[in-house]
Amino acid sequence: MAPPSRTGRRRIRPALRTSTRRPPEIVRGPGATVHTQIEDWLASEIAAGALVPGDKLPSEQDLATWFGVSRMTLRHALAELTRRGLVSRTVGRHGGTFVAEPKLEQDLTRLAGFSEQLRRHGMVAGARVLVTSEHPAGPAAAAALQIGKDDAVYEVQRVRLADGKPILLERSLFPAGRFPGMLDSRLDGSLYELLEVRYGVRPHHARESLEPVTARVREAEALEVAEGAPLMLVERIAYARSGEPLEYARDLFRGDRTKVVVWTSKLAD
Repeated sequence: MAPPSRTGRRRIRPALRTSTRRPPEIVRGPGATVHTQIEDWLASEIAAGALVPGDKLPSEQDLATWFGVSRMTLRHALAELTRRGLVSRTVGRHGGTFVAEPKLEQDLTRLAGFSEQLRRHGMVAGARVLVTSEHPAGPAAAAALQIGKDDAVYEVQRVRLADGKPILLERSLFPAGRFPGMLDSRLDGSLYELLEVRYGVRPHHARESLEPVTARVREAEALEVAEGAPLMLVERIAYARSGEPLEYARDLFRGDRTKVVVWTSKLAD
């Protein structure tokens, strides 16, 4: 990100100087989609580091002229890049199209708490506790945690922050009988570290399922996105090494700030 100037306004690093650089060749013909070629070329420039977070792209008119396409075609490409979270677009005097911050990779191959994931990316983790309560498990949580549906669970709802910005809405349920007095602890840090320090156990492995959803009103407010914005729902049952279920969670990740990574083993012959 470009550093702020002495006046406090962000300095924009010159990016993609169309006056001194030749545009990529655009293939036109059957089966060739022009806006997709532009989208892919700009995405590759971002991936290669030629365009970095905070860079401001030239105006739509300048880019369209440089690529030799209509503004409508150029806007289609930019809209797809915005949907993918690679650029952000703002209006106003200092508006424009800017290269977005890179998405946080959530590696589901190994079980790690959110705080640990952020530390590996050099980011500061934070949490804002929204709701804590104790109530009967109900059918879904009871099945996941292998307890009776009338047995008590602790519910913790939090907004997780990455460098102070909301990125994840957590809703975690823990068996109250296994973790007595948990809600009396500080809950704005790593809950997995809390389980290990206070109760001598932490999740060892988990079953996680993913489902794309859209933000409802309260979810949008908590995550500071528009209603209907894309989210990734991750439903998780976390187990101790012994196989005892410790947590049943439903997490909502901002689609524009995160992407899921899974490493696979060699395919069977």
